[in-house]
Amino acid sequence: MNLFETWSLDREIVLTKLLNHPRERVFAAWMDPAALAAWYGPAGLTIENHETDIREGGVWLFDMVGVFEGEVQRFANLMRFLEIVPNERIVADYGTPDLDDPDRFRMTVTFDQQAGGKTVVTMRQLHPNRERRQAVIDFGAVEYGLQTLDGLATWLDR
Repeated sequence: MNLFETWSLDREIVLTKLLNHPRERVFAAWMDPAALAAWYGPAGLTIENHETDIREGGVWLFDMVGVFEGEVQRFANLMRFLEIVPNERIVADYGTPDLDDPDRFRMTVTFDQQAGGKTVVTMRQLHPNRERRQAVIDFGAVEYGLQTLDGLATWLDR
C-alpha cells in the first residue's frame, strides 16, 4: 500500500481560508501559470517558473527566491499533479526536484462554494510520518501556508 493512501491525523496539516470570490475564479488562479507565480508562496518570496504543465500527470518545477541575511537564496520545488477536478480539487505530490525526496508530501486543495459567491479553500498536507509533520510545523509551514492563502486572496482582490 502507498504511504499516501492511508490518512492519519498525526501526519496532516490543514489550512483554510474564506475568499470573497466564486470558486471558478479561485480555481482558475491555480491553473494559470502566470497567476500562480504571482501569488503563490510565503510573503517576501518570489516564484521563478522553470516548467509549468498544470494537468493530471504534469509538473510544476519552480524556485522560491528570497533574500536572507543579505544573500539571495533559492528553494527548488517540484509539484507533480495527480488529480485535477475542475473547480473542485487538485491533488499533487510536493517536494524538491529529487524524485526520491523522502520528505515529499501529498497536497490536496479543495474549493467549496459558499453562499454569496464566496469560496472556502482548504489545503491539506499529508506528510510521510509524524516526525516530518512536526519538523515542517517547527520550520513555519502553518504560517507560510497561511501567507500563501493570504497572497491568493490579495491577488484575487486586485
